Amino acid sequence: MTVTCKRKSSGLPGFLILASFLTLLLPQAKAQVASRVQHIFPQGTVTHSNLPYAGDTSRHHLLDIYLPAGAKANTPLVIWVHGGGWMTNDKYSDMSYMQQTIQSILKKGYALASIDYRYSTQAPFPAQIQDCNQAVDFLYRNAGKYGLDKERMVLMGFSAGGHLASLLALSNNQTVPAFYANGKKPAFRIRGVLDFYGPADFGAMIQSEAGKWDAADHPVVRLLGASPLQRPDLARVASPVTYVDKVDPPFLIIHGEFDESVSTTQSQLLASWLKLSGVPQEVIIVKGAPHYGDMFDAEAIRAKVMNFLAAHLK
Repeated sequence: MTVTCKRKSSGLPGFLILASFLTLLLPQAKAQVASRVQHIFPQGTVTHSNLPYAGDTSRHHLLDIYLPAGAKANTPLVIWVHGGGWMTNDKYSDMSYMQQTIQSILKKGYALASIDYRYSTQAPFPAQIQDCNQAVDFLYRNAGKYGLDKERMVLMGFSAGGHLASLLALSNNQTVPAFYANGKKPAFRIRGVLDFYGPADFGAMIQSEAGKWDAADHPVVRLLGASPLQRPDLARVASPVTYVDKVDPPFLIIHGEFDESVSTTQSQLLASWLKLSGVPQEVIIVKGAPHYGDMFDAEAIRAKVMNFLAAHLK
């Protein structure tokens, strides 16, 4: 499916940008960081900020929970996984250009949780998926404390976060000890995935990005700790398509037509693997859209997102 949206602003380079959405979270700024997104949330939203989900003091092991006004027990949950090439940004990133979607999520009575995870510059893969699994497990185990429904959780990821959301959901019904911080598989189940332009098959990326894989600062090379050309085994383990099977949750995949960082073929490949396995899926190619930006917050896209949530968070 192709959706045409009016472009409000030009796209910026995706994986390597260190400006618009990059936050370093210096200690003295920590108390003020929520003000970056406070205006986005509807009046009455209840916020639980900087919850340590891994039992340590790492600033990369924090999450926020946003509850809709008047929320009671068993509120369905959307879990937000930020982008940034696995090496920049934080749990507030991507929110600035998705403001109306966030407001719709809260106004419809869903809770939102946004998670941090370790950068690839700090720890190579699988540290990032370990952190995501640990964060979701924290939300699952503490659902009653925060009024969440642990049986109704959907993942929503952007770029690198789309990759991590897809990888987590697709591997969730399998046992991959390396993906869990303590080696023990968590008990939660994911009801659906909203994947915004996330890489799905690093092996397939090699052909579309010929000549780039010797660069030490390439985001995928940093993530894996080696070039996929040198370590195709690691590339396969880290690729969401590796784990597709017939019992995976449904996917809504959204990608910009002119994405300069992740080819649309990545989303199309993932959708094809899901379709072959009989998993419900839909791909939306946003006409004229770059790697990220407010074109993904357009009314047509927002309607698709809300319909997906209504269908899978019943």
